[in-house]
Amino acid sequence: MEEYNPAVKRAVIISATLSSFLTPFMASSINIALPTIGKEFGMSAIFLSWVASTYLLTAAMFLVPLGKVADIYGRKKIFLLGLIIYTASAIFCAASNGGLMIIIGRIIQGIGGAMIFGTGISLITSVVPANERGKIIGITISMVYAGLSLGPFLGGVLTHNFGWRSVFIFNVPLGSIAIYYVMFKLKGDWAEAKGEKLDYTGSVIYGLSLVMLMYGLSQLPKTLGFILVTAGLAGILLFIIWELRIDNPVLNMNLFRNNTVFAFSNFAALINYSATFAITFLLSLYLQYIKLLTPQAAGVILVTQPIVMAVFAPISGRLSDKIESRIIASIGMGLTVIGLVLLTLLTENSGKIYIITCLIILGLGFGLFSSPNTNAVMSSVERKYYGIASATVSTMRLIGQMLSMGIAMLVIAVMIGNVQIKPEYHSQLMASMKIIFTIFVVLCTIGIFASLARGKHL
Repeated sequence: MEEYNPAVKRAVIISATLSSFLTPFMASSINIALPTIGKEFGMSAIFLSWVASTYLLTAAMFLVPLGKVADIYGRKKIFLLGLIIYTASAIFCAASNGGLMIIIGRIIQGIGGAMIFGTGISLITSVVPANERGKIIGITISMVYAGLSLGPFLGGVLTHNFGWRSVFIFNVPLGSIAIYYVMFKLKGDWAEAKGEKLDYTGSVIYGLSLVMLMYGLSQLPKTLGFILVTAGLAGILLFIIWELRIDNPVLNMNLFRNNTVFAFSNFAALINYSATFAITFLLSLYLQYIKLLTPQAAGVILVTQPIVMAVFAPISGRLSDKIESRIIASIGMGLTVIGLVLLTLLTENSGKIYIITCLIILGLGFGLFSSPNTNAVMSSVERKYYGIASATVSTMRLIGQMLSMGIAMLVIAVMIGNVQIKPEYHSQLMASMKIIFTIFVVLCTIGIFASLARGKHL
């Protein structure tokens, strides 16, 4: 059978793991560079957060539609195009002469990222037998965490020694290597939903709803914020109703209605990322503004969490081939709650060892959660849904990351306002962080029950 040809399998694994490193490296390295970018262009904390959030928002908007496009027209085509767009946009961002230009570049990068996220795991699931899938997904996710691990450290070194633009430039050779490998080494196309139509109406409703919801969160507690959040939630409800009524939905709602493992595994992923993604952003501000560390020194500390993730992701992936995914993932979620509780106790005088301890616990928790949860999602659907399932779990991750930043932006806007963070605002920043981490504790506690509720899965 062609899908399980060893050479094809090897080519897919190598190209997917390369891209799995590329995108999170950019995401984690930019967090370290944000305070430096903010100082150069006079950007407020809220405006700075949009450098990260616009990428997440755009990727989340396009991920589900492009996952369907990949199923219809071929996963390799979309994967390759995504790598090209992603790499070209890194050059655009490096050439930016202001905050607005960076944000435009990040929007373009989000479109490329959506193409990569929506096809990487589905390509692996297409060519790897079920009894090996957890192990390979674990390796792929460990590459994600390798990118997250090197991001803060190298991002700090590059920003400190060569300026923030070098963080973007660093991605260009990596992207070029991945493009070459996919273009010339990856044989196959995988268009298993060929002939189906794309739901353009549903895609537009979905995208606009996310934009209104995310921008509305940043505008709270203004009246405009409440209007946009309400409109965004109403749009999501309309999207669900629309998808249930048409023949070729962009997101098959029956996967959620009739598949408990799929539904609750995605919900658990959404909650987990909602409660964890903004941690790096907040601690980057804390270490550089409150503790007065250089970007390089801050990066060395923040590298702790993703290194632990990278070590335990493949281990938990292999375990999920033998033990129920919900057990391993729920233990991971519980450890994440403990790490978040410790972060609520953070003060201006907290030592580096305390922060590193928190990050180790969080890294262990997330390393145990992610691979088994992804394996549960992908193993719960038929082959023809691999692309949309891959896009869905990636969308849950991106929406969760987006909501995490949205919660942080909302609290900072209420507590500090749209101003640059200066010493006179340090006490408000600390109070904001305590509130944000407390919200994350509540979310992650709910996530434990969502993880356990998915039912048995091997």
